[in-house]
Amino acid sequence: MTRLRRPSWLPIDPYIVLLLGTVGLAALLPARGTAADVTSGASTAAIAFLFFLYGARLSTGEALDGLRHWRLHLTVLICTFVIFPVFGLAARGLVPVLLTQPLYQGLLFLTLVPSTIQSSIAFTSIARGNVPAAICAGSFSSLAGIVLTPLLAAGLLGGDAVGFSTDSLVKIVLQLLVPFLAGQLLRRWIGTFVTRHKKVLGLVDRGSILLVVYTAFSEGMNQGIWHQVSPLRLAALLGVEAVLLAVMLVLTWYGAKALGFGRADRIAVQFAGSKKSLASGLPMASVLFGAQASLAVLPLMLFHQMQLMVCAVIAKRRSHDPKAAEDAPRERGDAPEGSAADPVQGQPHNRVLR
Repeated sequence: MTRLRRPSWLPIDPYIVLLLGTVGLAALLPARGTAADVTSGASTAAIAFLFFLYGARLSTGEALDGLRHWRLHLTVLICTFVIFPVFGLAARGLVPVLLTQPLYQGLLFLTLVPSTIQSSIAFTSIARGNVPAAICAGSFSSLAGIVLTPLLAAGLLGGDAVGFSTDSLVKIVLQLLVPFLAGQLLRRWIGTFVTRHKKVLGLVDRGSILLVVYTAFSEGMNQGIWHQVSPLRLAALLGVEAVLLAVMLVLTWYGAKALGFGRADRIAVQFAGSKKSLASGLPMASVLFGAQASLAVLPLMLFHQMQLMVCAVIAKRRSHDPKAAEDAPRERGDAPEGSAADPVQGQPHNRVLR
């Protein structure tokens, strides 16, 4: 199967265009009635399968080795679940001048979502950073977020804003954590198959996200909540998110330097510590916000697209850094050529990112 590539003349990743097209489709042809029930069930199953693949891809030995680099992973977790939420709480002062209360709640929820896995790995690879560290950091963040994100949402957004309960936490665990652990348990038998067919399964990854986006935004159309958002408010939200992303990119890069991390580790910290996962955030929002989930994930959708475009530019520039070649062997260790730990040959440089 031919891999979907981004033409050199196209400044936007094709997957972002597909995401926007999916939102447009939901606006024109939202799923209703029985179709809505079918798409809702299919999106739940798709996300569960997505996390099953995450578990099947992550080498248990790689994860255990990653624990030895605990300072890096702790730094990413603090960026994701402490610093991001602090900025989210600070944005409360922008209501009602720039943001409406529902948009602010969505922005705050965005700051509580775990980091990405696949795009963090891809960007770290392109920039010639510590790829094994990015793999483990993204995986650890996603697993921690299964519990931390609902708890933080309940504490910071309040019980009236989110439908947090023991049942909702169980639903999230069953949809995300259990499939991940199942993938880990079955990796011994299916790991080779998953690796061999990673291109085809990658399409399943992206298709799962598109299905969940369509389901969430269809629900929003059925509830008529889009009349609550004006173009001016959307522009203000984009501006706030641009500032948030810029601050986190600067903080993770120079903060990692102040903590004594080398160049390759700083790259992993920057890309894993400054991004938010759409794959994790969408199903969590569906459980926690119910019918209001589509408006709640709008800030996450916008931030997700913005982070991909900005980080793609940064990763490309870092790949041309003359220090990359001389620092990489010393900072990444003796990774076998062409293995998952080798960022040049083990990871594709021109790929659709999530």
